[in-house]
Amino acid sequence: MDTTCFSESIYNLIPSDTKEPPQPPRYTSVFKTSVKDDIQKVKAAMKTMGPAKVELPSPKDFLKKRSKEKPLPPKKKFEWNAPRKPPVPLRSEHPVMGIQSSKNFINTNAADVIMGVAKKPKPIYVDKRTGDKHDLDSSGLVPKFINKKDYGATPEYICKRNEEVKQAQEEYDNYVQENLRKAAMKRLSDEEREAVLQGLKKNWEKVHREFQSLSVFIDSIPKKIRKQRLEEEMKQLEHDIGIIEKHKIIYIANK
Repeated sequence: MDTTCFSESIYNLIPSDTKEPPQPPRYTSVFKTSVKDDIQKVKAAMKTMGPAKVELPSPKDFLKKRSKEKPLPPKKKFEWNAPRKPPVPLRSEHPVMGIQSSKNFINTNAADVIMGVAKKPKPIYVDKRTGDKHDLDSSGLVPKFINKKDYGATPEYICKRNEEVKQAQEEYDNYVQENLRKAAMKRLSDEEREAVLQGLKKNWEKVHREFQSLSVFIDSIPKKIRKQRLEEEMKQLEHDIGIIEKHKIIYIANK
């Protein structure tokens, strides 16, 4: 007895309680009908595949020889416009003969060679062991530029640029002077500048003398404050003295 048939029959006799789950409804787009209508509107008969029946060519419309060649232009009469050469001499015309020269070409050539200047050899240079020769004049090794008329002279564009820079500096100086005049700035004379400088130096000596008279032990807050004040005054005076000594021309605002 076949075991496979027996097992199948046994399992078939047992009632099965399993039920297949219901299939979910398939998704359908709401624009399906509108899309179909749009496609049908655009479509036209025989648009992509052509007509259903094609007319066969007639046997009379066969391709003839040279039917696709372009026709040649119409013929024109040829006319010669160029100047013609002199005619060939006639048989009866004879060339001039019997003319002889008394010049001795041998002696003339010998005299030209003896009296002529010897030809100078062309300057060359060799840059390899194999003897490769090159022209020396076009190599750049010969100092030809020192013989030029404008050698060592300042180029014209540099002179022009220097003039432009000088003119721009003059315009800037005039602009500064104009602004100073408009701002009512006054220039200190040499005597006033010297008087201000001497006054600052005297003030510095006075503050320095007062600073040296301080006690050695700074053990209170007032002494510390006084020492800091004197140091700041001395630094400020030194700064002012340095500025006045550094700048010869000083402008002050008129109040």
